Amino acid sequence: MKKLLSALCIVLASGLAFANGSKDAAKAQTASSKAMVLRYAENQPQDYPTTKAAYEFAKMVEAKTNGRIKIEVYYGAQLGDEKSVIEQLQFGAIDFTRVSLSPLAEFSKSLNVLQLPYLYRDSTHMWKVLEGPIGDQFLKSVEASGLIGLSWFDAGARNFYNSVRPIKTLADLKGLKIRVQESQQMMDMVQALGANPTPMAYGEVYSALQTHVIDGAENNWPSYESTSHYEVAKYFVLDEHTRVPEMQMVSAVTWKKLSPEDQKIIKESALESAKIERKLWAEKEGASEAKVKAGGSVVTELLPGEKQKFQDAMAPLYTKYGAGYEDIIAKIQATK
Repeated sequence: MKKLLSALCIVLASGLAFANGSKDAAKAQTASSKAMVLRYAENQPQDYPTTKAAYEFAKMVEAKTNGRIKIEVYYGAQLGDEKSVIEQLQFGAIDFTRVSLSPLAEFSKSLNVLQLPYLYRDSTHMWKVLEGPIGDQFLKSVEASGLIGLSWFDAGARNFYNSVRPIKTLADLKGLKIRVQESQQMMDMVQALGANPTPMAYGEVYSALQTHVIDGAENNWPSYESTSHYEVAKYFVLDEHTRVPEMQMVSAVTWKKLSPEDQKIIKESALESAKIERKLWAEKEGASEAKVKAGGSVVTELLPGEKQKFQDAMAPLYTKYGAGYEDIIAKIQATK
């Protein structure tokens, strides 16, 4: 009887040890398979092309890592404006973002080159530059600031519009009061074209156009349409004075935590999502253009010879803002 009891005790003890061991193994497996959750900051609305592309990026990464990496997209500037988001990326509080080059140039001065007016002949020229060695060089330029450039997003071209007259020649801009961003470079550009730059908050532009405090402004097709500026400034000229791309980035702090395999997945997914964003942007531009034309906007294009006059007027800006970058500017302009 004693032998039987001893045997039972041994079996029970072994069973308990096995059960505890199984629980520990299960806990370890759960911990090892727990997803890494990363945050992506986007300042545009949920239905905007860049935000939609961010969601696609997140889906691709999750699928390619079998759920090991999940990316949560925070749209509508929930995590702060672009400048504060960049600063948070620097110390890893936010993992991913997509930002305009205007605030990013404060962290990498060479990016100002890509904001020079009339730098590109057209959209095709810009993408040949950005998708080649020159574009890669600019992506790497942010690494010194603790950021990793992943891919380029499209933001269209900015054009002038006004409530006074169609712009067909450089002389037609003379004397017009044009709202600009609070940027010295933008002010210098408008002044070089013979117009009067008027810095003003974006939200005040509609009423200022309506009350003739200003004569015009400048922006891309979707912004011209979504703000309803076409209702009070119907003359739109396709001069494409600036074509400023946007950069999709990851924090260097986050990047260092990833395996080489996962870094490769992130990079590939970023490039794929960039192609999606370009397609979405083209669709949005087309829809906006159709809407404003139907609403009565008068759209003019500059003849090649006339556009050259606009470009020639930028010589002082290239001297002032392109100093030290003459070689890279020449390479961009020579790209075919």
